[in-house]
Amino acid sequence: MRMAKQQRTMKIEPRGQIAAIQALDSRSDEELESETRYRAYAQLLLGQRAAQRYDVKAARVYFERALAAARPQERMHFRRTRDAALAYAERRADDFAKAAERLGMDAPQGRALWAFRFIGLIAPPASAGALARVRGIVIAIVLVIAILALAMGIAEVVSLPFGGFNWQLALFWGFVLAMIGLVVAIVLGRRRQRAAQAKQAEQAAQMAGRRR
Repeated sequence: MRMAKQQRTMKIEPRGQIAAIQALDSRSDEELESETRYRAYAQLLLGQRAAQRYDVKAARVYFERALAAARPQERMHFRRTRDAALAYAERRADDFAKAAERLGMDAPQGRALWAFRFIGLIAPPASAGALARVRGIVIAIVLVIAILALAMGIAEVVSLPFGGFNWQLALFWGFVLAMIGLVVAIVLGRRRQRAAQAKQAEQAAQMAGRRR
């Protein structure tokens, strides 16, 4: 009976650790900074959050702390997580796709990969230089004008059965349609980010449970 009880305890303990590590995702940055029991995973999560804000400098600092606090058998996973996060923060689409595959994530493909590359052109990292940033601004302006023109065209077509809009109303409704599309794109993008982050947290927690 005593041996059976010990076996049950050993099986339950990793589950508690997995739940504790997964719970880190719901904590604020200040709470993660003060985390001591799972310091390595807290710093890893802070690095991922900094990378999502495109703060490459802060992300590197957090990942260095995470690797320093990690155990030897965890460091490969931590390095792969770091590589994927930094590639994302620096808008290196191809490197991010490769790093995501090594990490076991769903790598962007097709349109998603193309969109990621396009974002890298519009909003290049600070390390890309002044010329790349100027090019990104020009591309963004052209893109905004094109989207607004398309939205105005849609508004004009919709208004034809009602006699049509003058150009001021077409511009107004085109702007409204463009903003709606932008909001929808942002919401969908954030949902995908949260889903990917939750998957990474689950993978890290399962790895910690297996190796403790």
